[in-house]
Amino acid sequence: MASLDIDQVRACFPALESGYIYADNAGGSQTTQEVIDRIVDYLSNTNVQLGADYFVGVLSTQRVAEGSFTIAELLNAASVNEVGFGPSSTMIFENIARALDNDIQPGDEFIITDEHEAHNGPWKRLAARRNAVVKYWQPTPVSADNPYSVTYKVEELLPLVSSRTRLAAISACSNVLGSLIPVEEVVKALRQRAKDQGARKVEVSVDCVAYAPHRKMDVQKWDIDYCAFSLYKVYGVHISASYVRSAALQTSITSIAHHFLKVDNDPYKLQPGGPGYELAYATTAVMPYLKSLTPEDDLEASFDAIANYEQELLAPLISFLTDAKQVERGVRIVGTSEINLSRVPTVSFVVVGQNAMKSKDIVGAFDKKGDIGIRYGHFYAYSLVDNLRPKLDVDDGVVRISLVHYNTVGEVEKIVEVLREVLA
Repeated sequence: MASLDIDQVRACFPALESGYIYADNAGGSQTTQEVIDRIVDYLSNTNVQLGADYFVGVLSTQRVAEGSFTIAELLNAASVNEVGFGPSSTMIFENIARALDNDIQPGDEFIITDEHEAHNGPWKRLAARRNAVVKYWQPTPVSADNPYSVTYKVEELLPLVSSRTRLAAISACSNVLGSLIPVEEVVKALRQRAKDQGARKVEVSVDCVAYAPHRKMDVQKWDIDYCAFSLYKVYGVHISASYVRSAALQTSITSIAHHFLKVDNDPYKLQPGGPGYELAYATTAVMPYLKSLTPEDDLEASFDAIANYEQELLAPLISFLTDAKQVERGVRIVGTSEINLSRVPTVSFVVVGQNAMKSKDIVGAFDKKGDIGIRYGHFYAYSLVDNLRPKLDVDDGVVRISLVHYNTVGEVEKIVEVLREVLA
């Protein structure tokens, strides 16, 4: 298996030249030079309205369309007509939920998680509009020694499925816990349970925002109906992408676009307006970058290399936070503490007990150093943090250190040095 050339990787990101340690990557990654270049190229040479017949207009239209082909490949969608763009994943899921209004019946049941509100709020609001019922698949602890060691278990999901289940909304990766959900396994079990219960129609929506920077997405293999992720967390620009399975687009979704547009089988059905053209075009640089990471020039090989390299980043951080001295100090990882491929290097923790520390104060100590960026809070997974027991101050939340494949082991060691000083 090919390994990453970390020097080659870092050379692609101009922001990394400063030496600043970016450890808030779950909030947004840095951008490759090629992505930046394509924005400049588009605005300099093809910045006109789409659909015009003159030469520059045709070229502009082609460039924006290329962005959709990139998204289809990243998601492994069956057709480019199943993908689209939106200003954010939050807005994409809200648009999907609104477009589902006419296909939801009173008493239908939605299963949601405690994850990011972008993928919870739209379904709660849809349920309120249509008198549907919301059920919650919540994470539970895996260690008796750490009540915050929560994760999602499929055996706790299945009892929530009934004959009235209409939709399940899950996150492929938690942006707080860092844990991965085995999407294919979960969806297969969920669909079988729904079939056994006699459910009329069940669709599955997956939030891939925290997943996409670390693992390869595959909507066909997963057998899902809806999906969204954010390019600005996958080394691109501030734009998001959507997937709607063709069957759902035709039979479940009602257009929220202009009434005179003929978009029955088109992803524009979910786009009240067009994307930022230069942003859509800039996404075409993401795929070449990812494929360049391994000699195979293959997306799966690159993500395998990313996943294995990120274990090297995870090991020193988890090892420090779970050391007996730190546990005695009151450090508790929020989520599981395994160092394996079941999680990504997004690590959250709190300091509790007699010598508790506010998450804000820990991050403040890093801020004073001036050369490392981490964050604290609930990161829009408000329900997850609010439901942890013993109760935490939800606004102070957790300390989160989130790494990606352009970070180095040396950077992690510097983060650990500061943590050792702050927690002393």
